[in-house]
Amino acid sequence: MTLKHWLRFALTFSGACLLAIQASAQPTKVERVVMLMRHGVRSPITGEAPLDTQTGAPWPVWSVPPETITPHGAEALKALGNVDRAWLSARGILPAKACPDLAKTIVWTNTSPRTIATGQAYVQGLAPGCALHVGHLPEDQIDPLFEPTRAPPPWFDAQRAVTSINAYTGGMPVLVQRHDATLGQLEHVLDCGASPCSPQRAPRLAVTADNRGLVFEGPVRDASGTAEVLMLEYLEGFPLKEVGWGRANPATLKTVGEVHAALFDVFSRPPYMMAFQTEPTARRIIDDFSRPDAPDFDMLVGHDTNVAALAALLGVTVEAPGFAVNDPSPGGALVLALIRDAQGRAFVRVYYRSQSADDIRAARDHATWKSLTMNACKQGPQHMCPLPDFVALLKAGTAEARAPLVAR
Repeated sequence: MTLKHWLRFALTFSGACLLAIQASAQPTKVERVVMLMRHGVRSPITGEAPLDTQTGAPWPVWSVPPETITPHGAEALKALGNVDRAWLSARGILPAKACPDLAKTIVWTNTSPRTIATGQAYVQGLAPGCALHVGHLPEDQIDPLFEPTRAPPPWFDAQRAVTSINAYTGGMPVLVQRHDATLGQLEHVLDCGASPCSPQRAPRLAVTADNRGLVFEGPVRDASGTAEVLMLEYLEGFPLKEVGWGRANPATLKTVGEVHAALFDVFSRPPYMMAFQTEPTARRIIDDFSRPDAPDFDMLVGHDTNVAALAALLGVTVEAPGFAVNDPSPGGALVLALIRDAQGRAFVRVYYRSQSADDIRAARDHATWKSLTMNACKQGPQHMCPLPDFVALLKAGTAEARAPLVAR
């Protein structure tokens, strides 16, 4: 290559690099934010650790009735709201100190008491002293946004769900075998003196008689609730000598949490289940990012199944410090930000915002924001997803759950 050609190449290459740098450095503005958050720390649900589980000593006693947000859990949520206000105000979504525009700031929860209480505690930190309403349907109604498979649409086919779950997991015996070591560690924590301590029901996944629901039984189903109860003891702030009877340190809790995360390999992540679990959420997000009158901030307060299913739809992994991979933490949220660049192009960026297990235990106003890349949609600057492609991704992943077209 001659010197003349070399200089021409160098100038062309450097110019292209400069253009690339300028493109990546284009000013962007966060226009809207949607969060899907799991409820906060609650007391155990009756039967969450199966009643026929054997233990070497009685379970610790909680100060509130079953499945209730605890005062400590409410404090952790209030701290989380304070953290979110700082993050949102830094991006122009909420004012730093004044009350937010109530018409542009939505907090909507499921109808269960623990999600409603979560929303109420959260807004005390997000907008203290403001009349920010926590909305929800009447408590005796099922909200399909959060529990779409509790009263599934007529076209839900439970047998197809079983087929999808078995294909995803390899079948229930394989699922149990995959978590055999974790189940063994849980036995050590229970220490009932006559192992096995956990119930020994055979692994089974079947369709209910009306083909409208699923029956899931076996070691993973039983142990998942027990593992969650142990983690809740730690998050609530029980003395360490009472958390797992002194045999469950933070590392152990993270490990046995893997069997709780396995629950979502059945109910949330298999493609058919994912489609039905997320279709109402996907519609809500698309509306929030498309309608001119949509809110600037839409906080949806649901359950771990909701967060796990949306993560599967987006193709991302969620992990909070101190928790197992893909085990949504109390108060943990998927954050979707609608971002517009100087040319007016719209993109979507995804984060997982969570408190660590230790932060929840201490009710500290600290959170981790982890930027997530959607591998199926990362062709925008800084691996963001262009809005049209993002909408297409949501629609494709939930296609099986939409009402079938009726021939005319």
